[in-house]
Amino acid sequence: MTFWRRATPPREATPHPVPVEQPVPHELGAAPHGQEEIGKDGEPRRTPLRPLAQILWARNEGQNPDGIAQANLTKRNAAIADRSRTRAQGRLFMLGIGFFCAFSMIGLRMGHLAASDPVAPRASFSGANIDSTRADIVDRHGRLLATNLPTHSLYAQPHHMIEPEKAAAALAEIFPDLNAAKLKEQFTGARKFVWIKRTLSPEQMQAVHDIGEPGLLFGPREMRLYPNGALAAHILGGTSFGAEGVHSAEVIGIAGIEKALDARLRDPAQAGDPLRLSLDLTVQSTFEQVLHGGMVLMNAKGAAGVLMDAHTGEIVAMASLPDFDPNDRPAALTSGDASDSPLFNRAVQGLYELGSTFKPFAAAQALELGLVNAQTPIDTTSPLVWGKFKIRDFRNYGPSLSLTDVIVKSSNTGTARLARDIGGVRQRAFLDALGLLDPVPIELVEAGSARPQFAERWSEIHTFTISYGHGISSSPLHLAAAYAPLVNGGHKVTPTLVQRSRAAPIPAGAQVLRPEVSRAVTDMMAQVVERGTARFAQVEGYPVAGKTGTAEKPLSRGGGYHEDKVIASFAAGFPADDVRYVLVVALDEPVETSGEEPRRTAGWTAVPVAAEIVRRTAPLMGLLPEIDVEAPPGLIRTSN
Repeated sequence: MTFWRRATPPREATPHPVPVEQPVPHELGAAPHGQEEIGKDGEPRRTPLRPLAQILWARNEGQNPDGIAQANLTKRNAAIADRSRTRAQGRLFMLGIGFFCAFSMIGLRMGHLAASDPVAPRASFSGANIDSTRADIVDRHGRLLATNLPTHSLYAQPHHMIEPEKAAAALAEIFPDLNAAKLKEQFTGARKFVWIKRTLSPEQMQAVHDIGEPGLLFGPREMRLYPNGALAAHILGGTSFGAEGVHSAEVIGIAGIEKALDARLRDPAQAGDPLRLSLDLTVQSTFEQVLHGGMVLMNAKGAAGVLMDAHTGEIVAMASLPDFDPNDRPAALTSGDASDSPLFNRAVQGLYELGSTFKPFAAAQALELGLVNAQTPIDTTSPLVWGKFKIRDFRNYGPSLSLTDVIVKSSNTGTARLARDIGGVRQRAFLDALGLLDPVPIELVEAGSARPQFAERWSEIHTFTISYGHGISSSPLHLAAAYAPLVNGGHKVTPTLVQRSRAAPIPAGAQVLRPEVSRAVTDMMAQVVERGTARFAQVEGYPVAGKTGTAEKPLSRGGGYHEDKVIASFAAGFPADDVRYVLVVALDEPVETSGEEPRRTAGWTAVPVAAEIVRRTAPLMGLLPEIDVEAPPGLIRTSN
């Protein structure tokens, strides 16, 4: 079947493209040219490049519809480019704001740091709950005595080791104290973790690193360092590791002031504030050097000394020999006499019968009670008999001596009779007031166990013997603290190793003697040096007042005393005309051998050592020597 269509005359083709800018009526169902419709969901809906409505419209207008697709595509690409440009500009704007805020915060932080005081950074270990912070210890002038040193520990993880036998042999070569066979057993066993060394030197760490064993690992930690070695070793004591982990370890005090003030040193709030001791590092070094030379020269088994401010109780220097290096603290003795260990502090823990150094206490108490004066004659008839006991003097001093000469010549019988007049009850109360019957309350843990030893029943014979230093054992530190009231005007002091604040007034101790009694006793001890048993204590420019003591050492078993072993001691104050410092020197079993016969008395052994200490340390402490200058003719010397 054939269909016929009416022919229409052909239209003339237009030479111009369709004007895409002309809108298409919306009732035709199309969006404007090159644009996208917005759907109900808010998302753009793509418009066909050749919409039927535009084709029909172009034909009705006599235009060529072939350019519609190209025009719409160009329009769509332009719209897409506009949207991309807008989006990029927004992102750049937000990025710029971010950079501005970041650099602003950095600038503010830099300004804050520039305006604040500098603070040293503190090391911390992530993942560790162990507090390894510990404050430094310095002397009275701020010079370092103890500090912390960053180091590393060495441990092994055997299950990660490649050649455990080779590693064990190599470690034994680096650390001679390790046993290769034991290390091999630990490395090849079932253990997952093995401690090898708690601390390493940089050289040791490099040597272990060169082994190349992946199962050998290092952990950061801090160790305690004493830069002056053995200097003031018994005072500082030492530290060890408490709770420890792979990345940190707790440093705890185990002796000396490190243990006594452990809580203060470990307090994080005071970690940046060093503990300032009363010691003077220069004086301490000189003190130990002279004491050691004296111990060697006098062939002594040991030595101890205390140098203390007579008015404040501050310990300027204190030593016990033999000593040790707290950086390599030796092990404690498990048997035998504790005093044979270098860890034993003879100045604090050593309890000795200190002999005639106790005689000034009897003279001071008799003066305080008004029983005598300096020139009162004292019966020195020898021997003094009490039951089966006989008390004799070193020499026969005749029927009597003045109180001053009883001290100068060191008469046992005269002192014993003086003590009899005082009475045992009053004698004990006076010695107790001086602190000679209880441990010294000083910042050392060892001091708590040093309780003076004496008979529970204080009979009359004990009153006699204690008056001249037998029958009671105390430490050199006890003696120094008790001598302070004899020379400082009569007030008691409490020894301390911590420097007192100069801003706060010094607490006044109990007045145990009248000032005039203190002056009288000091004058008596000055005469001991001038014409008595301590003449070797004379130091040019620095007058010394002191008293010697020589006491036979008791036998360890069965009672009685050694005939050829003594404790020689010398207690003094200087300068004698205005005492500033108290000095005590004690030598254990000294023997002076320069003469034909060996001499053991304190006048030949302890006194020369003490004199050299005064000569060397007095200038270091700012004491000017007293120089006698003859006045020109016609002038009279006066005192201000």
